[in-house]
Amino acid sequence: MARDVIVVGAGPVGLMTAGELRLRGVDVVVYERLPAPTRQSRGASFTKRTAECFDQRGLLDRLGDTEPADSHFGGVPIDLGMLAEDHYGHRGVSQFRTERMLEDWVGELGVPVLRGWEVTGLRQSDDGVVVAVDGPDGAAEESAAYLVGCDGGRSTVRKLAGIGFPGTDGRRGFLTADVTGIDTRKRRIGENLPGGSMVMAMDLENGVTRVVVHEAGTPPPRDRDSLAYSDLADAWQRLTGESIHHGQCRWISCFTDASRAAAEYRRGRVFLAGDAAHVQPPAMAQGLSVGVQDAVNLGWKLAAAVKGWAPEGLLDTYHGERHPIGEQLARNARAAIELRLTGEDMDPVREVVGELLAHKDAAEYAAGMLSNLGIRYDLGKGDHPLLGRRMPPDRELVLADGTRARIAELLRTGRGLLVTTDGTTADGHDRTDRLDVVTGTWATAPGSAPEPALDAVLVRPDGYVAWTSPGTADGLAEALDRWFGTGQPLSSRPRP
Repeated sequence: MARDVIVVGAGPVGLMTAGELRLRGVDVVVYERLPAPTRQSRGASFTKRTAECFDQRGLLDRLGDTEPADSHFGGVPIDLGMLAEDHYGHRGVSQFRTERMLEDWVGELGVPVLRGWEVTGLRQSDDGVVVAVDGPDGAAEESAAYLVGCDGGRSTVRKLAGIGFPGTDGRRGFLTADVTGIDTRKRRIGENLPGGSMVMAMDLENGVTRVVVHEAGTPPPRDRDSLAYSDLADAWQRLTGESIHHGQCRWISCFTDASRAAAEYRRGRVFLAGDAAHVQPPAMAQGLSVGVQDAVNLGWKLAAAVKGWAPEGLLDTYHGERHPIGEQLARNARAAIELRLTGEDMDPVREVVGELLAHKDAAEYAAGMLSNLGIRYDLGKGDHPLLGRRMPPDRELVLADGTRARIAELLRTGRGLLVTTDGTTADGHDRTDRLDVVTGTWATAPGSAPEPALDAVLVRPDGYVAWTSPGTADGLAEALDRWFGTGQPLSSRPRP
């Protein structure tokens, strides 16, 4: 029996994609090459926008306690306190903890996660995709309408689909480990050292310290499996004069400063998300975050295609909206690494960048790139400041019964949202399977700055504003057709 969608990869991006699809009633299965979840955690933080994406699905509180993450570009700090909006990310959350939370969620939704199955081939036609897998029960094939590759930077799906992966090769090597039993000074955004070296140390949960070392002039390790904790501890002592050899290493790995973005995020019925679509050094703290946002952007669009109501061209907007983000990520990673690790010759540039980032407008622009709150999609013509941007998830609506609801809470269904405060109605078509209509008045906090006029707003399932009244040139009917398709005329619905 054919599935609607096959997702390859059970990391945070694959699980988020599967959850987004299943939330909308899509028959989805996840194939994962590893036989069991790994405790390795390349990611240890996520951006403000990713936190908002989790909040939109009721998942953020499941992660438990986190701490605010400061912002920097290439080691040059950004003072987030001067900004009107909260750009602080979330730090100290191991990738294992995020994966465990997401796997619990998709399990509750009924998504099968099949471990120990490796993709060995695929072929696609106009009607679907056939995936060859090899696993505990031997070789098999499974067919689906669509395939999403979330299988990492060395993505098998990307290679089998023939999608290019342009970018820069790694020139610098980094060692990273999770260690217990050490009490080193914390260097949460990293500490630059003479000659272009760098060390980083930050707290994770349960007394675990994440340490990262880049020793200038050391080539990238060629054999990850042969790494020993003593390699990292020796380098740490050479650079800092401090011994952490007594620590107990939970896992150790390495990475480079390679930065790439796939040439296509979609080829036919095959899609890429997360590291399969873009890679950059984990020290940028962006990979997991941008990947989760890929999943949230793609999930509802792919579900619309499966359910048969996707407007023409909707699936193509995934590449159109997310590919520029991946390219920007690769560019920013290269710039930040050069700024941070070039050595003393870069000091004048660092000083200039620091002076620029002391200005609020420059800090806001840079922080918006790093927090992902600065994303603005081309969702229509108009002059409203929210059009194409994410709807602030903490903005509250007072409902007819006097209760209050945050925008994030109203998006928990995974459907779109039309909020009206002035009696604005839809266009006479029934879209209750894909759109919630909520009426109320905007709540305002005492002493808060006045918000831009917003009598009505259409919010996509991923939280981005597709239409406003006032402030959008097109009418509501055009916006609904563009993003939510043509529903059944209300006059044609059968009478009860």
